[in-house]
Amino acid sequence: MRRWTLPLLLAAIGLAVAVRQADEGSPVAAAVWSAVFLVLAAGLSPLAFPRSVGAAEARRRSADDGRPIIYWRPGCQYCLRLRLRLGRAARRAHWVDIWRDPEGAAEVRAITGGAETVPTVVVSGRSQVNPDPAWLRRRLK
Repeated sequence: MRRWTLPLLLAAIGLAVAVRQADEGSPVAAAVWSAVFLVLAAGLSPLAFPRSVGAAEARRRSADDGRPIIYWRPGCQYCLRLRLRLGRAARRAHWVDIWRDPEGAAEVRAITGGAETVPTVVVSGRSQVNPDPAWLRRRLK
């Protein structure tokens, strides 16, 4: 449920702002504010990311096809930035949501020295925390 906390909170705030604007006689402002908050909520939700797999499955798949593993969590602005900059190439990576997979969270902690810093990317056994999107895009081709 915590994966959806921030998106639902943003949607609720957007609704409250829209209702207030509509009550004050500004239906256009109400529509604009609700659209802004809904876009933010959608962007920070798990829906903006490719389907996640477990850490063990991601390691197995990566060993088979050589594609990177990206550890992420919903609501992370750096994960969203990486996802948006990768564009359609993001679907070629194996994504692991550390909030859904305790084993993935443990792997990130092992890589980062105890922190759950994401995005953390593993390519061919080498890890990088918050990588440059251009660097990762080259490895996804």
